[in-house]
Order: sequence, then structure tokens, then C-alpha cells
Amino acid sequence: MSPTAQRPDALHPGAGGRATARPTLEEVAALAGVGRGTVSRVINGSPRVSAKAREAVQNAIAELGYVPNRAARTLVTSRTDSIALVVPEAETRLFSEPYFSDIISGVSAELAETDMQLLLILVRNQRERDRLSAYLTAQRVDGVLVVSVHRDDPLPGLLESLEIPSVLAGRRGDLEPLSYVHADNAGGARMAVRHLLRRGCAQVATLTGPLDMEVAQARLGGYRRALEEAGHAYDEELVGLADFTEEGGRVAMRELLARRPELDGVFCASDVMAAGAMQVLRAAGRRIPDDVAVIGFDDSIVARHTDPPMTSVRQPIEEMGRTMARLLLDEIHERGRARRQVVLATELIVRDSA
Repeated sequence: MSPTAQRPDALHPGAGGRATARPTLEEVAALAGVGRGTVSRVINGSPRVSAKAREAVQNAIAELGYVPNRAARTLVTSRTDSIALVVPEAETRLFSEPYFSDIISGVSAELAETDMQLLLILVRNQRERDRLSAYLTAQRVDGVLVVSVHRDDPLPGLLESLEIPSVLAGRRGDLEPLSYVHADNAGGARMAVRHLLRRGCAQVATLTGPLDMEVAQARLGGYRRALEEAGHAYDEELVGLADFTEEGGRVAMRELLARRPELDGVFCASDVMAAGAMQVLRAAGRRIPDDVAVIGFDDSIVARHTDPPMTSVRQPIEEMGRTMARLLLDEIHERGRARRQVVLATELIVRDSA
């Protein structure tokens, strides 16, 4: 059999229907004045290419009419050109909380100039967890992003054992072995509570997220530290346990008012919970911020549409999504790369609620 017959993709129709040689990767590299590896990285969407080299390769591809043989590349590299974004929460949270849509927006924007397909996977019960485990074990994706990380979720441990490139939005604890991206949760909470104390609040309460999540623990820790630094004793009666949902915020706020009706400030670990808390406070006849000042966390669209507009701790959620995607692409293209941890800064955005 001739070499041409062994490589059916080596010919492509030219002018007049004649078969002409398909441009090769080496020809693209030669025309661009770069190495073969650089061309491969550009084609595979690697971020580790200079803008000048990327432009030269793209121009050479356009001039030669080079088309990568994706099927052959998949066989050689075992790549699927797909990334899973896993959300271990019910769809009601996915569509009701701006945090998730902002993360997805950031991830999608970062992947827009690559060949990677983004798969959104919800895990709501054990059956779906088992199905995802089988899917990942079969190496159906090149990498995994996980948001809403709970301490006892077996998924991060599975990803670690399978050695699949993975990045978490948040972490399970201080010794998290996987790459992760999160905001300065403790620092943001501390900043919020210090603001409430400086404006004269004497009984500052907090609504927490689920305490099986490190993000909720960190925000509670920042609340406690700010109180202690100001000489205020930590009082568990001023801590309302909630779940990052609007209804959870309403329930916890009612319980707090019943226990400590004299409270005059509330730091909520999310904007959505703060919105629910503000509804309860208004229904109880409490003026915001005159009687009770309220601060949320996220600085989502929710904060700008409450009455009054909500003071909130801004975390750069879309940038978190972008950063997660960048770290994951690096791990996919450089297997064995050291895991990385990125903490993004927060800032307090002051509005009328505090």
C-alpha cells in the first residue's frame, strides 16, 4: 500500500477538483517561524503561547488553509476537548442565585477562544453521583471544575484518585490538595462587621451559610474575629444558621429577632440571604438602616435591587470563573503541573442598607 493510501487525510480537493497535498503541521510551523510544539499549543488552545507567536501561527494556518485532523489528534492524545463544570446542588439554586450564573459566565468567556466544549452537570442525588463517577472514570472529559464544595462531598477525592485535572471554586479546608480559586472570605466578612461596628451598631448578628462548607466557616470566622478585635464578646445567640438561600435567610432572621430583638446590625454571608432577612425586618416594623443595618456578601445584582440598595462585600465572581478555567487549561496541557491556589481580593461596596 502506498503512503498516500495509508493516510486518507493527506489529500484534499484543490482547484478544479484535483487532489492536492493537505498542509501539514510542519509547514505551518515553518511559515510562522516557530516550532512544531508552538503550533500544537495554539491549535489546542493552550494559554502558554505569546500573543506574537499565536498571531503568526494563526496567520500561517489561514494562508495555508490548514485544518487539524481532530479524530487523529484524539487517538494520539486521548483528549476529548471537553470540560465538565459540576454543580452539586439542586437546579433551584442554580437558577435562583446569581453566583452560579456569574461563575458559568466567567468560565465560558475564558474558553471562548479555545476548542474546549463546556458540559454543565448537576449532581442532586446519589444516583446522579454514581453516574458522574462512572463518566469520569471512563475519562469522558479532559478536566473538571467544581463549584459549591461541601466538606463531605466524595467528588474531589475521586478526582484526586483518578488524577483528572481539576479546579475547585473554594476548598474543603486549609490542606486542600487540589487546585482552587476563591475570594478572601474571612477578610471580606471582617471588613463588613468592622463597618457595622464603626457606624455604631452594638448588637451585630450574622446569618451563616451551611457550615459543612469552608466558605461559610471562613465568613463566620471573619465575623467573630472582627467582634473580638473590637472588644465585643462572641455570642452564639447572635448567630443564625442558614443555607445561602432566600428562604433560609428569612427563617434565620425570624429566629434571630425572636431570640435577640435588640439586634441592630446583621452581616449575611450572601446577598440572597440578606434579601430574605430584609423582608423579615421590614415586616417586623424595623427600618433599614435606622433600626437595623444590613450587609450582604457577593455584590450580586440582588444587592442593587433591594429596598434600600444593599451594602455588600464584592467578590469578583466572573474573574473567579475565568481564573478557574485558566488553571484547568494549564493542568490539561501540562500534566503533572503543581497544583495552585488563588485567593482573590474582596472590597466593601457601601449602599443605603448600611
